[in-house]
Amino acid sequence: MRDQLARMILTKVAGPDPQAERDRVHKTPGPRWFTPDSPIQRVHGDASMFAGGLRALLLQSLHPLAMAAVSAHSGYRGDPWGRLQRTSYFLAITTYGAVPDAEAAIARVRAVHERVRGANYRASDPHLLKWVHVAEVDSFLTAHQTYGAHPLNAAEQDQYVEQSALVAGKLGVIDPPTTVAELRRTLATYQPELRGTTEARQAARFILVHPPVPWAARPAYGVLTAAAVSLLPWWARWPLRLPYFPLTEQTLVRAAGDGLTRTIRWALTSPTLAESDRTA
Repeated sequence: MRDQLARMILTKVAGPDPQAERDRVHKTPGPRWFTPDSPIQRVHGDASMFAGGLRALLLQSLHPLAMAAVSAHSGYRGDPWGRLQRTSYFLAITTYGAVPDAEAAIARVRAVHERVRGANYRASDPHLLKWVHVAEVDSFLTAHQTYGAHPLNAAEQDQYVEQSALVAGKLGVIDPPTTVAELRRTLATYQPELRGTTEARQAARFILVHPPVPWAARPAYGVLTAAAVSLLPWWARWPLRLPYFPLTEQTLVRAAGDGLTRTIRWALTSPTLAESDRTA
């Protein structure tokens, strides 16, 4: 049962052959940007990323120009799992992969960004790229500090932001934050630009209410989405018409989210899967 759960999760996140994807990322020889004990590898390798990823999508949707680009070009409704797998691969290859493969992935993303244009936006706009970056980093770090197996200390949190900035800079972000304090200040500078557009609320409903998730998995997914919403700052709730119940979130939602994250972590650390990885 543990292995079946792990394979179900990995197939959704990494595609039909997750072992091949894992080998491609971890077993390709060559230098890496980050060491195995680095904060970025600890954060991106933890099961808390599932809640962090959903929080990032919801928070990112609040920028009207970023959401317009996603709505018009990403195809998230028609191919949500494909988009998840591409995002997952990008995070994996830039965090754990050989430098040439990571640089190739960044070049592909930059080429896509150059083609994504609209009447009032460009996906390659450094200002929009920075918003997507800071919303993502803040979400991953917030989720890790709440649900991660080994939360980072203050110095490690700054190091995580700094390591994430390396990839962001290569993607075209100008002057990305390199400390938690800078990250918070940067997020604050974007708040006047944020609002809950129709496209943003539609995306939130798709993610939270009408996801392409099998009915048998809906209860677990409901816990995951509740955990993700509870991690959002209060000012991000109303524009997306999301509830804010601090007491319930700090007790029931926190306990349920912690239990689900532990279950995902338990499945993904199956000894059977680890043995197949060693002998592959």
